[in-house]
Amino acid sequence: MLKAVLFALISINIFALEVSLQGAKENHQAYSTFHLKDKDKFLCQEIKNDFDIVEKIVCAFSKSPSKKLQKIQNNFFEITTQVNKKTFFLIIKPFEKIKLYPMIFDLTQDDTVFSSNVELSRHWMIVGYKDKIPYMKENTKTDVSINFPFTFSKDKFPYVGSLDIKGNPVHVERVGDVTEYIKIKQLYKDEKYDFCLELIDQIMYSYPNSLFTAELLFYKIKVHSKLKDYDNVIEVSKTYLSDYSADENVPEVLSLVAKAYFKTGLTTDADYFFDRLFSEHPDSLYTKWGYVYKGEMLISSGSSTNARALFEKAIKTTDNIDVAVEAAYRLAHNLLANVRTKEAAEYIQKIVKAKPEYFFETMDKSMGMMYDFIDNSDFITGSAIAQAILNEINTNYDEYEEMLRDIGIWLSKTPMKQESLTSLNMYLTNFAGGMYEEEVRIAKDSLFFDVSDANITTKLSNYDRLMQEYSGDSIGNKATYEKAKLLIENEQFVDALDLEDRLLTLDKQEYKDVEQLITDAAIGTMKQALDQKECNSVLVISSKYKIDLSDEWDDGVYECAMKGADFTLAQKIADKNLKSKDLQERKKWIYRAIKIDFATGNYSDVLGASKDLISLIQEDKNSPYIDVYRYIFDTYKRLENSDKLIDAIVDIEKVYSQDYLDIDRYVAVMAVGSDKKDSNIVIKYGEKVMNMQKASDSHAQSPFIEFTLYQAYIDKEDNNKALEVIKSLDTIELSNSDRARQKYLQGSVLDKLWRGDDAQIAYQEAINADKDSAWAKLAEGAKEI
Repeated sequence: MLKAVLFALISINIFALEVSLQGAKENHQAYSTFHLKDKDKFLCQEIKNDFDIVEKIVCAFSKSPSKKLQKIQNNFFEITTQVNKKTFFLIIKPFEKIKLYPMIFDLTQDDTVFSSNVELSRHWMIVGYKDKIPYMKENTKTDVSINFPFTFSKDKFPYVGSLDIKGNPVHVERVGDVTEYIKIKQLYKDEKYDFCLELIDQIMYSYPNSLFTAELLFYKIKVHSKLKDYDNVIEVSKTYLSDYSADENVPEVLSLVAKAYFKTGLTTDADYFFDRLFSEHPDSLYTKWGYVYKGEMLISSGSSTNARALFEKAIKTTDNIDVAVEAAYRLAHNLLANVRTKEAAEYIQKIVKAKPEYFFETMDKSMGMMYDFIDNSDFITGSAIAQAILNEINTNYDEYEEMLRDIGIWLSKTPMKQESLTSLNMYLTNFAGGMYEEEVRIAKDSLFFDVSDANITTKLSNYDRLMQEYSGDSIGNKATYEKAKLLIENEQFVDALDLEDRLLTLDKQEYKDVEQLITDAAIGTMKQALDQKECNSVLVISSKYKIDLSDEWDDGVYECAMKGADFTLAQKIADKNLKSKDLQERKKWIYRAIKIDFATGNYSDVLGASKDLISLIQEDKNSPYIDVYRYIFDTYKRLENSDKLIDAIVDIEKVYSQDYLDIDRYVAVMAVGSDKKDSNIVIKYGEKVMNMQKASDSHAQSPFIEFTLYQAYIDKEDNNKALEVIKSLDTIELSNSDRARQKYLQGSVLDKLWRGDDAQIAYQEAINADKDSAWAKLAEGAKEI
């Protein structure tokens, strides 16, 4: 029968759940499968109606996806989601027929399956179909049927268990040799070789047919090797290699027997076993050990070059730290013997990093190598070996005191001054009054100017003491120099600058950077003063030391220069920034140049620069430099250019509307109007001033404004406005004289308005305010008319 299969796949991952929807055809009939997989078991259940037809399948999960899952559907399913009481549900509704299966078996791994009826599974499959479910046959089951498992495997072989070397079944009747074998391994691990050897002999006597005979012989060989009983290594190895040639421990035995032949002087036999080891077991760990052993043999025969090649081969081909360390040590020893100290030191330093305890484990020979390095003036490598040993021992060892002293003294001759000081201090702490105390103290004193274990306060105190005790001496001079350096390093620039006079007395040939130290101290002091807004210090240092700081400090220097009226310095800072490529910076420095020119009376420059700045900011109503318009006004005021002053106040009004900060400028324009007998100007700006005062509830310009505006309205014959202005002073606190004047003027304008009675009252109030004033006299005269 022709079968056509078409797959349309949809795969989605939500939290740890994998959802896969697939469509296909079997025998021209379409069907669909829906797989759900999770790392944890979850519940899926068929919901059936009264006719035993599956209406939907619901799967429940304890975790929800981070994003909402969109509805999925094809010709067989509609899949929706729902969250209820922190439980996430997948609901699968069929368009045709539907069936749920738990997938509890993996047919790629399981040989046996059986019919399962589980509620929880990590994998469920839902099949959607029309008439007949594809590939599957449904059998009716009864309650009394037996669920036999089904096994796929066609061939099952009989099992006979373990066989001995002759092919006979092994019957283990006693297990005593097992227990004893475990003891042997522990004794070997604890390096109790004599007891280990004794127990091996006992077991082999008590259990002549033990399953562990190969292992017992193997450990016997290893123990003899550790005890350097090379004749017995050779003898036992003969039996082992004859009876157990396929044993897994053969490579190690070959390496040990080869070494034993070499140690007994039978190098030909040794070569034979080395060759067997290298050829038969090229990748074994013990082949790498064999390289080391054979290298040692070659050195004893005078073939150093070939020996070094084998040591290097062992290092390059092994990933075992013990082999690499042993090979590196022997290679270093050989190089050192051939006066190749630097190369030898490289290998020793690698051992120090990888396995420093090795030097303690080989303490006798390692101390000899340590002194060899010292004899070759390699104090760092010699000290490294000593330190590695020292880390593994304590003060109970006879070598401890001398070795601690040696490390400190040796390192004092190297750049490792701090490490030297640490060792010397440790000696003085642990061995006060010790055999080498005086020698150690001298070595420590020699390090004083190179390194100190004290904090900065103690160091400075020591320098002060030396400066006082050795004033004019080389030690005192060096203390002065070092103190200045220390202060600068710790950003105590003011104190460093205080040493200027002392520093200038030092020998310039010996202390070539004294001038630079003074400059650095001055720069640091100036920067700190800028940070603290101590402008007086900034200006003094700038003037005395001619300091030019980097551009980042220009803002602070400029502000201090302006504050201290050092306009020359301020101009210098501004000039170097006027051509800045950064437009914002250029605006800022043009504005600042305007302020400098205004302060120094360079008014033509103020006006020229202001024009340039306005061209750059005129489109920006929120520019921080918008008060350039005020500088223009103030400049024209100083130049007494009344016509330009009026133009300038118009610009200010456009930019700031009516800002109280400009009230003096409006008053100045009123004064111009008054001088010009231009009542219109007086009235225009007088009203603005009154409005600003009213809005701010401040009357600093009263009563001048009201009197002047009153007169302008009188001149314009606008008596009602004149009355309104003069009456506004009623609520403002005035001096007696000003109050007398106000009331007289009020009465005068009331007369003009034919309000004689009110005028009489005003005149009387003028008299009452200050009867001795000229305004009271005028009021008295007016009352009599």
